[in-house]
Amino acid sequence: MKTEARLFAGVALFFLVTDTFYIWFAREPAGSAALAVSFLMAAVVSFFCAANHRRRGERPEDRRDADVKDRTGPLDFFPPYSAYPPMTALGAAFLGLGVVYGLWLFLIGLGVTVAGVTGMVFQFAGRDD
Repeated sequence: MKTEARLFAGVALFFLVTDTFYIWFAREPAGSAALAVSFLMAAVVSFFCAANHRRRGERPEDRRDADVKDRTGPLDFFPPYSAYPPMTALGAAFLGLGVVYGLWLFLIGLGVTVAGVTGMVFQFAGRDD
């Protein structure tokens, strides 16, 4: 993750420098805000990668002498079929339609979306690893 942190720090620095020149020469608030938000997003990703590198240490991908087999092993838990992702998508569709057709449809979509997201989050909460 150290390489990724440096890469995104470079991207953040690029956006910071670009934003500084843009503010100085263009004096246009929308572009300045967009470049500032781009800088902040790249900085957040860089911070996340650096924090993961400090917490978890070096990965096999970070070493030059590593083999492919160094990364083998169980990856993660992949759940079987679940009805919650389609339920969340349906709720998001109702939310979008509710913006067009009225508050009543928006509230139905909000309820379905919250139920779907809650179901996805807590579906395997009691699972033993």
